[in-house]
Amino acid sequence: MKNDPNKPIKRNPIYWVPTVYFAMGLPFVALSMVSVLMFSDLGISNARIAFWTSLIMLPWTLKPLWSPFLEMFKTKKHFVVITQLVTGISFALVALSLPLPDFFTYSIAFMGIIAFSGATHDIAGDGVYLTELSSSEQAKYIGWQGAFYNLAKILTNGALVYLAGELKNSIGVVEAWMSIMGICSLIMVCIGLYHIRILPSGGAAADNVRTTKDALHMLGEVICTFFRKKHIIWYICFIILYRFAEGYAMKIVPLFLKAPVTDGGLGLEVQEIGLIYGTFGAGAFIAGSILGGYYISHFGLKKVLFSLCCAFNIPFVVYFLLAMYQPTELSLIGAAIVLEYFGYGFGFVGLMLFMMQQVAPGKHSMAHYAFATGIMNLGVMIPGMMSGYLSDWLGYHNFFIWVLIATIPSFLVTYFVPFTYPDAKNKQ
Repeated sequence: MKNDPNKPIKRNPIYWVPTVYFAMGLPFVALSMVSVLMFSDLGISNARIAFWTSLIMLPWTLKPLWSPFLEMFKTKKHFVVITQLVTGISFALVALSLPLPDFFTYSIAFMGIIAFSGATHDIAGDGVYLTELSSSEQAKYIGWQGAFYNLAKILTNGALVYLAGELKNSIGVVEAWMSIMGICSLIMVCIGLYHIRILPSGGAAADNVRTTKDALHMLGEVICTFFRKKHIIWYICFIILYRFAEGYAMKIVPLFLKAPVTDGGLGLEVQEIGLIYGTFGAGAFIAGSILGGYYISHFGLKKVLFSLCCAFNIPFVVYFLLAMYQPTELSLIGAAIVLEYFGYGFGFVGLMLFMMQQVAPGKHSMAHYAFATGIMNLGVMIPGMMSGYLSDWLGYHNFFIWVLIATIPSFLVTYFVPFTYPDAKNKQ
């Protein structure tokens, strides 16, 4: 029997799962972390950097609000490809804006477009994954998801930051960062063109969402059922407070590493930050995530959740110690950051699994998981917006004391948070 030429080819997921999730990670990391170092190199104050690079992350919090509208048009593949190309073009516009007198205003505006495009890409990309793969395939390729999302983190916050540090010594600061933004643009456009041929459709537009009224009705139902869940107030508090201290620290740590010793920083070069903070740190995050998953599967989430919270939050003490003693040995600084990132990865899986097992189950589980992750991003974004002003006011040493104080609510809410559903321990 001859194959039907009109029937779509069923491609092995290994051809598209890694590239989709790499494309999810790159813009998020570039905006939330790499842009912090770029703007610092270009002379923008810490307060403005922390506020605006936190604010532009808002679309990743609000993405559930427009997810029903994506069901009205075309296929999920259509949105994945379009957003990858839009993101790539927008990175190119960021690069072209950097030599301009008001570059900060223009680049933040273009980054806002990247954020909206990236958040929309996440909705569509997850939709393709959930639609095209069976339950067993989803479990099989979940490791590839995390690995390539974090590979984007290693490349962007590690290799590209290192390259920026090398280039600025030879071609100049502005030209160096234009090159980095240009590389991000090229990567995203190439992935988009690749997916035109390789990515499966993810299904056609939904039959039950034909009009704006239908989409709004679905959105209303999703929101209402989410806030009617048992213990939902507890869960919202838990999701926000688990990463509360991280929200303060994440924007300031790279600025602290780069700041002169006379200003209370460690005086590292950008390429050194890229090497230890972006590469070894991200590698430690991946190792911690893998081990954290085995730890949970062996003991069960309910039994180990508080210890995961401790692993996530206690290592922030390394930044307080670095600010106090201001060591000059790169190996010592690197070891401290690797320790913090390992704990970050080890503890972070607890939050993600809690949202999957306790918040998402029930009708509209995919949308409710999106709501949970959106609330999580909001919990990081708000303290991130304040972090620059606080660090300027308190100085790095006292600021990291504040970060340690900010961990206390996470310990309390984790200790008392109730479980609605039993553990999925040892279930295959």
